[in-house]
This record gives sequence, structure tokens and C-alpha cells, in this order.
Amino acid sequence: PFPTTVALLPPIVLCTTFAQREVVKPAQYAYSRFSNPTVTALEEALGTLEDAPPAAAFGTGLSSVATLILATCKAGDHVICSQVIYGGTVRLLQRVLAPLGITASFVDTRTPGPVAAALTPNTKLVILETPGNPTLTLADVPGIARLTRAAGVTLAVDNTFLTAALFRPIDFGADVSIYSTTKHIEGHNAAVGGAIVTRDQALLDQCRFLRKAIGTIQAPFDAWLTLRGLRPLPLRIAQHSRNAQLVAEFLAEHPAVAHVNYPGLPSFPQAALAADLHRSSKGEALHGGVLSLELHGGFEAGKRLREGVRLCALAEHVGSIDTIVTHSASMTHADVPRDQRLAAGSTDGRVRISGGLEDPTDVIADLRQALDAIVTN
Repeated sequence: PFPTTVALLPPIVLCTTFAQREVVKPAQYAYSRFSNPTVTALEEALGTLEDAPPAAAFGTGLSSVATLILATCKAGDHVICSQVIYGGTVRLLQRVLAPLGITASFVDTRTPGPVAAALTPNTKLVILETPGNPTLTLADVPGIARLTRAAGVTLAVDNTFLTAALFRPIDFGADVSIYSTTKHIEGHNAAVGGAIVTRDQALLDQCRFLRKAIGTIQAPFDAWLTLRGLRPLPLRIAQHSRNAQLVAEFLAEHPAVAHVNYPGLPSFPQAALAADLHRSSKGEALHGGVLSLELHGGFEAGKRLREGVRLCALAEHVGSIDTIVTHSASMTHADVPRDQRLAAGSTDGRVRISGGLEDPTDVIADLRQALDAIVTN
């Protein structure tokens, strides 16, 4: 229960300004651009999930990524980033931060070797995304963590797809977990948000200072919705994972499908690494709700699949209670240069599916009728 009341849910404190009982600097609450009781409740919960201090919550996932980069880098510094990563992160680094003098290299992070080769004396931050968007490629977090620790470089992992319910990057040597809480953590298409979780108090303090300076804290109502979504997260992410596993197994056998990427399939190239890293609190090997596929027929076949589904929604999102189909090249990764996108395995015909919480037999039936129409026509 919230400390000041007997409510099982914290109150939504929709207040900009807090009266002070005495002249004390800094007060815990003075102005909601700095801190807010509802936001604090969410931050404490997110930190607890990873045995860390209270997180720093932001208005969006991208604002959390941007703040982390600004907290660790200045003009002349260098960032190493996973080659397979959300298109918005690529856009931020290449089109916003590069003109300000912060350079970035995008490398294969399946093994530590390419990261080691990309390190320079000016490298201050490595950002991994695992599983990567949209190919589901995994990063070797433990191996890369040993490398960055020796080099004195901050290692951050975008853990949006799995959440702390299935994977805790800090336990494997990372310094920071980054989240778009908009996705699986909130889980209901109701609130955008982001978070930074770290056990490095000095880094956390700097992120909070920057959040105050540039005004990117999460709104109280969105924090309340996110906290409500967080409470059943372990149950939801487990069911997302089981549903995605069944859908991936079906797709892998359909004649219209060239290949499927999902860490739970035996055919997945990094299945052994997935089994080592991805575990629920009960020890069950679960791999999240997101998968991707390539169809025979490339872009046109992918377009027909997207237009042929009836239950599944065409949208630019993951982690919802609804099953969502996304065409990466024209949606989430539209701003990524085509050569760079293809080098990362995000082909023109790649389709990403975020499994929802519907009965998986209904989702499979919907995908079957759409895929069968592609084969027969």
C-alpha cells in the first residue's frame, strides 16, 4: 500500500507545485518537473525489480536513451551501438547527436569481437539491444560486459522486449538497463514512458539532473497507468512468451514462410545463448512476445500478409495485449538508411509480430488464412 494512505494503488498526484513547510533545499517534492509522488512510486517499483535504487522515469523511451547518452558523452566522444536496434535510436544518434559532435558506430554485438575492434580512446558508451529489433538477434551481454568493464566504458542494455521479468542485464555485468515502458511494462496501449535503471548512484544522479534540466520526466497519470500495468507483468510476459512460441512454431512450418526468427525455436542460431540468459523467476525458459519472419516473395508477400490479417492489428508497436503486425522497413525502421538496415538483416520483406494475449489458436487461424491466400494466389 502507498505509504501515506491505505490505498492498494498509489494516488494520482496531478499537481504541479508543492507547498514547503520550511525552507529546505532540495525538498523531496517542490515541482513536478523535478519529482512527483506518483512517479516516485513507479520508480521505486522499477528499481526493486532489478535490486537497484529507484529508477529514473521519463516521458518516452527515446528520452531515456537520449538522457543516458547526454549523461555519459560530450562533443568528441564515441558511442558503440548494436547493429540491430530500434530505428529511433539510429535516428537519434545519426541525425540529432552526430551534428553535435557525438559519433556512433553500429556493429555486430552477437560476440565481443566487433565491439573490441570498434573501441576507441573516445568511446564512452556501448548500447546493446537484445533481442534486437526486428531480427531478434541476441547480444552477448556477459562477454561484452567483461570487455567494457576492462575498458572503463559504460554498458547499457535496452531490455524493452524482455523486461526484468525475464532478463536482468545488470546481473550479467551491464551498468544500465533502459526501457521503453510504453511496451510490455505498461502493456495496454494506454501510456508512453521510459526508464533508466542502474546501481551506479552517480550516473543515476546525473540522469536525474539532466531530466530536470531538459524537462523529460514522466507525467503522473502515465506513471500511474504504467504502475498498474507493471503489477501483473510476470503473468503477462509469460503468456506473451508462450503464445509467441506457438505462433513461431506454426509459422516455421507454413510453406509461405522462408524463415522465422524467435529465440525459442531450435533453429534459432543463438538458441543456446537464449536458454542461458532468458529465465522467468520460476526458472522457466521464456523468450518474450516478439518474433519476426521473412516470406517467400519478399516485400509484396509481406504486404499481402499485412493486408490479409483480420484479428491481428497493423501497427507500430510491441508489448500490447493485442497481437500486432509491423512492417519494419516502412514503419519502425523507415529512417534507417537502407544499406545499413539490410546489413543488419532487416530486409524489405521482414514482418515483425508482437504476440498479444488472445487465444493463440485464434491468432494462428488468422495468420493461416492470410498465408494460405498468399500461397494459393
